[in-house]
Amino acid sequence: MIPLTWDMVVQGLVEAGRILGLLAVGVVVVELFAYFVFHRWLKLKHSLPLMLMLPALVAVAALIIYPFGFNLKLAFSNMSMYRFKNFSVGLSYGIENFLDVFRAPVLQNVTFLKLLLRTVVWTAVNVVFHVLGGLFLAILLNRPLKGKAIYRTLLTIPWAIPQVIAALAWKNEFHYQYGFVNAMLKQLGFAPVQWLSDPRWAFVAVIIVNIWLGIPFMMVILLGGLQSISPEYYDAAQIDGASGWQQFRSITMPLLKPVLIPATVLGVVWTFNNFNVIYLITRGGPMEGTDILVTSLYKAVFEFYRYGFGAAYSTVILIILLLFTWVHLRITRGMGEAEGA
Repeated sequence: MIPLTWDMVVQGLVEAGRILGLLAVGVVVVELFAYFVFHRWLKLKHSLPLMLMLPALVAVAALIIYPFGFNLKLAFSNMSMYRFKNFSVGLSYGIENFLDVFRAPVLQNVTFLKLLLRTVVWTAVNVVFHVLGGLFLAILLNRPLKGKAIYRTLLTIPWAIPQVIAALAWKNEFHYQYGFVNAMLKQLGFAPVQWLSDPRWAFVAVIIVNIWLGIPFMMVILLGGLQSISPEYYDAAQIDGASGWQQFRSITMPLLKPVLIPATVLGVVWTFNNFNVIYLITRGGPMEGTDILVTSLYKAVFEFYRYGFGAAYSTVILIILLLFTWVHLRITRGMGEAEGA
């Protein structure tokens, strides 16, 4: 390992300053160009908002549109470890890559359909427990409770811990011989479990860890939604003799829906693309038994060096997420129109 010296630090700071300076000059140039085009040449009425938006649009084009276009180019190529520089681009390569996603094993044994089903199970189980656990804790913390600030701080610790540290710590706790989980099972009279050696138990283990990590986030979001509900609604319901369940069903859930639905969608997308927990604890094993779509994509590209295939594979995953978003928007729009009617 090369030791870090002051000269290297200064050189890095100078390089960072040079890059920031170039970015500042670029923004000024873009703004001047926009001024002459929108204000002087086209004489648009709303030229100032367009000028202010232009740097952001340029950044979006540079950071999102161009990488996406380059990924599509790779999807229609035969780029691999053996053709890293001298790869070819063509329609036939693209068709072959996209067909390979569905007809051939993505890695060694596991197929796309099996990975998709496992990803759906992974996402559904995690999100259900995130929402139910977060809602339960949020309701408890929304009530008068001594030491509420302490409980809230303790419950947000899993969310505050860096995910890498938490995942590696849980990996040690699931150790067959020395882990805390099996030690507790022995104390309770149960046999120890091969958490990281058996594919089924390994999948259960990563789900447990991800549930532990995700509940605090959902709790914080839903607690904010609960605190925005006026207590007057509950006072009126109690005067009318409504039970706790009736208040929850008729007041809490309808008024919490504008917060709950976006939080759930965000949780679905986040869990669907959650790479760290699985890869750090099991690396997708044993025997590819815990791989989901994103982990298999990473391994296909960076362990099997199938760059063209990986680009096509990532495009398919993006299409799946776009379809989910479209279906969600259609459903929520229909629910909103039904409530408005």
